[in-house]
Amino acid sequence: MTADICVMVPTIRNHECMRSYFQNARDHGFDLDRLFVVLITEDFCDTDAMEQMLDEEGVDGAVYDGTGRETWFADHGASEYSHLIPEASHAQTSFGLLYMWANDYEYGVFIDDDTLPHQDADFFGTHMENLAFEGEIETVSSDEQWVNVLYENEDEHGLYPRGYPYAAMDETVETEQTHVDDVVASQGLWTNVPDLDAVRILMDGDLQGQAQTRTTAEDFGEDFVAAEGQYLTVCSMNLAFRREVIPAFYQLPMDENEWDVGRFDDIWSGVFLKRACDVLGKQIYNGDPLCEHNKAPRSTFSDLTNEVHGLELNEHVWEIVDDAGADADSYAAVFEDIATAMADGDFSDWENGAFLNYCGEFMLDWLACLDELENAATEQVPAAADD
Repeated sequence: MTADICVMVPTIRNHECMRSYFQNARDHGFDLDRLFVVLITEDFCDTDAMEQMLDEEGVDGAVYDGTGRETWFADHGASEYSHLIPEASHAQTSFGLLYMWANDYEYGVFIDDDTLPHQDADFFGTHMENLAFEGEIETVSSDEQWVNVLYENEDEHGLYPRGYPYAAMDETVETEQTHVDDVVASQGLWTNVPDLDAVRILMDGDLQGQAQTRTTAEDFGEDFVAAEGQYLTVCSMNLAFRREVIPAFYQLPMDENEWDVGRFDDIWSGVFLKRACDVLGKQIYNGDPLCEHNKAPRSTFSDLTNEVHGLELNEHVWEIVDDAGADADSYAAVFEDIATAMADGDFSDWENGAFLNYCGEFMLDWLACLDELENAATEQVPAAADD
């Protein structure tokens, strides 16, 4: 079978985790020939070992360190856009999106290297079923216009995920049944170490970057979607999506910027994607398949250093997004409206507000890069011979 799923894994520590995902596929009868795995790493990592792992598992794939990414951009005539991918940053998952776009895969899957699949569930198969889902499902909303993806047991554990605005806490939640018929993203949630920001981890009494409070499968009930006009955190550690969303799903340039803003790449990209979904009548499915998140111990204060420069901006980014793209008719058009609003806006009242202008410029470059790759692919298709 021809591969139709591009699996993207940013990794500098534990590429071996992928063996568990491949075994999960075998155990549940999922065809590994459908997968092409892109391991996104750095020059200081052992790329030979990564390639050997893929060979031993019999799974098609490729490994791209920093040098490999530069070569890829050059080979595709897109070197002027190589700045879109930051070094040594989780946001380099955007390279996987470009690779997927250039190679015309129908589906994408993000997996973090500190996760493992729950072996009692078909990881890849469940994501594909979610993307194909049509029918009745629970829809969630709140009076704060934000949905806590951990809402179902929040009264007991009190957790809000990384990226959830502080001003939107203590919300009143409402649920009802709705019909969905156009799912474009499937967000699997996580057991063990919850995905929290450093402030919340400190409040939970943990100095090792993990949180004392843990989640189990019992903390998650019915799968759900966030209602139209509602926002939610989208974490890229366990996420599947359709190719069509890529124009509105750029993982922003975090970490290596003059404002030292980090850790909001997938969060803000999720806000962009949710706005595009609402405008275009699409849905993001949340719940299964769960993964086990085994975040390695590290200083909570180190994470706080990376996050603190963007905390105030995170309270407001969604408000900018919510005012953009209402009349757009495509993912690219919604994203362009958001990008222009960010690039041209005056955000001087907020700490590090100029970072949003910087992001807006990168977002416009993202769209230009996708166009460049698409045009290059079109030019490589031979013209049909005249009869």
